[in-house]
Amino acid sequence: MQAATLLFIASATVIGTLGSIHGLYTFYGNKLHPRDAATLQAMQHSHPVLTRETTVWKATLGFNASHSLGAILFALVFGYLAGWHGPFLKESLFLQGLGLATLLVYWALARRYWFSIPRRGIALTCALYALALLSQWMPAGV
Repeated sequence: MQAATLLFIASATVIGTLGSIHGLYTFYGNKLHPRDAATLQAMQHSHPVLTRETTVWKATLGFNASHSLGAILFALVFGYLAGWHGPFLKESLFLQGLGLATLLVYWALARRYWFSIPRRGIALTCALYALALLSQWMPAGV
């Protein structure tokens, strides 16, 4: 297996793991709950200005779930492409650029809004992906 393939798969594995853990934390346990019980209660009983059809808490759960799904989908698609359709991925500058742009947006979000663990994980994902891009264009033996 070529280095680029392994690096793409490693990148996909990191973001897929982060997305899976985030999804589990969204629905199981209290790791993503506010520390202040009154804040949680307020979120469970408050509606966003946009609509009364949901609560801030339900919307938060949905946003977290869809966020997790996006990371998992990225991992599955790019892991699959790298592992089983490497030549196709190498030929598609569009897919390579789309993957890099997606990861860079995740990284920008992580820097601005998240905490150190996902920020470091996304930075690692970006680095592995960038190395995969570089290594697939390097001559053999370098």
